[in-house]
Amino acid sequence: MRIISGKYKSKRITAPKNLPVRPTTDMAKESLFNILNNWYYFENLKVLDLFAGTGNISYEFASRGTSEIHAVDAHYACIKFINQTSTELAMDIHTYKSDVYKFLERTPLKLDLVFADPPYDFSKEEFLKIVNLVFERSLLLEDGILIVEHSKHTDLSEHPNYSHEKRYGGNVFSFFELEKDTE
Repeated sequence: MRIISGKYKSKRITAPKNLPVRPTTDMAKESLFNILNNWYYFENLKVLDLFAGTGNISYEFASRGTSEIHAVDAHYACIKFINQTSTELAMDIHTYKSDVYKFLERTPLKLDLVFADPPYDFSKEEFLKIVNLVFERSLLLEDGILIVEHSKHTDLSEHPNYSHEKRYGGNVFSFFELEKDTE
């Protein structure tokens, strides 16, 4: 994997082979960050990376100047790798070894952006549980977004907070937002 832009542009990061991950492809990640680049000043964001795996998404935010990044993964080896890499690159990424659902149920964080990249073989209900917890717990700040990465075989568009999706090959990013007052 490589960092696409920012301070560490083109930096290659090699994760251990034994991590239980499926990193977001460079093409899909670059496309996603091109969209986000038009919406946000990265320096001002408060970001939560769920199912962080190798830390791929967290490193991209950090390289672009985001100073408040939280990464959650249930696997000790993933958290250990993110900690090692962020220390080597002087990135301030706060890591949490936790089940994502339990983390969402108890976190006091308020965020601009939540990115979730659960296993593609999750059931639709497991994906929607993430979305529901983010909104039920009011974890997003005003104008905040939740982005869920999933396969093209999963459709999350029926959720009331669903906004739109972007497809890149077999990868889909579904975007969710707070419902806007129409008055």
